[in-house]
Amino acid sequence: MKKGVHDVLFMKSVEGQLKILMQGVAEILPANSLREKLLISQRLRRPLRIKLGADPTVPDLHLGHAVCLRKLRQFQKFGHKVIIIIGDFTAQIGDPSGRLKTRPPLNKKEVLSNAKTYTEQFSKILDPSKTKIVFNSQWLEKLTLKEVIKLAAAYNVSRMLEREDFKKRYKKGIEISIHEFLYPLLQGYDSVKTKADIEIGGMDQKFNLLVGRDIQTAFYQSSQCCLLLPLLEGIDGKEKMSKSLGNYVGLTDESSDMFGKIMSIPDNSMMKYFRLCTDFDEKRIKEFEKNLKKKKLHPKDLKTKLAFEIVKIYHGKEKAVKATEYFTTVFQKKKLPSKMPKYTLAQKKAILLPQLMMKLGLIKSKSEGKRLIEQGGVKINQRKVKNTQYKIEPKKQKEIILQVGPRRFVKVKFRS
Repeated sequence: MKKGVHDVLFMKSVEGQLKILMQGVAEILPANSLREKLLISQRLRRPLRIKLGADPTVPDLHLGHAVCLRKLRQFQKFGHKVIIIIGDFTAQIGDPSGRLKTRPPLNKKEVLSNAKTYTEQFSKILDPSKTKIVFNSQWLEKLTLKEVIKLAAAYNVSRMLEREDFKKRYKKGIEISIHEFLYPLLQGYDSVKTKADIEIGGMDQKFNLLVGRDIQTAFYQSSQCCLLLPLLEGIDGKEKMSKSLGNYVGLTDESSDMFGKIMSIPDNSMMKYFRLCTDFDEKRIKEFEKNLKKKKLHPKDLKTKLAFEIVKIYHGKEKAVKATEYFTTVFQKKKLPSKMPKYTLAQKKAILLPQLMMKLGLIKSKSEGKRLIEQGGVKINQRKVKNTQYKIEPKKQKEIILQVGPRRFVKVKFRS
């Protein structure tokens, strides 16, 4: 072990590490296992191996994913080894967690395409030099049928059906495919191959992580500690953050978009975002709560602070300042942004508004454009458009400012 890593790992006591690592944690299984693992680490003078599995089912990561990544970063700072497993093989099976029906499998091309951006996005939070990234197809594709049967023999059906989502489907007579039982077993086998001491995951991954303990035991390894983190609700304050629900804040979102999305979260979600998405310690967060309760602090001001901090983490202080100024100008003072994309179009005939939005790349389909108009999300020259059949007439409207959604503005000039 290099002297620098050695010093980082053992200069902090077990209690000192626990104080930080326990922050924001929802559950540890078994209850005292994190302390035990850290004590073993100190006694043997070796860093722990911390595992996180990530199935590349979508190309962009969001703040919900970042909750686990930020916890990994804390382990890195204490000198422990972080191993991220890209589930390029398991993603093709599909995680049944929270599913009331069998999910359609992704093909390998889709999975690898999604995974391309992950390394860059991980580096927004983790130290790349201290992060080992592996693909589980490296070992799962090589398993023989005999080895798969041995793996399946390590678990039983009755325990599999104790899983909440399987239990619900079984009681309702909803189909459960045999291959879905393989998912937690293969994820557990990932822990065997990486010799994981600790696995991190959201609360929805509790069953999968616990199966990993049993699989490790079956392969004569010491069972991992399961460190479970809360699920972050999206900007709607209701459902788990998800790209498919449109309630997400992407790690690759532009700074002004990220700021605006954070400003749209409900007031009662703020403290959870402070705890899971920022570097403020618990003492400071409790101070915020106290001042809010006593009305010494306005919710809008605190939310602005939250948005600023999150944008600063992913884009730097300078862009956080500019995003704050942009939000103040456009949303609070109701002024147009000083800078916006400009387009000049050779258009003589009248054009339907959804068609124009598609032409400018602001939407993916005409139906999306119609839906946005119906929801009141489209404005021309700061006036809301209500008619989905609204036509732009270049001879009369030689230049317009088109706003799509709360944060996208473009200036369009027509050349006849």
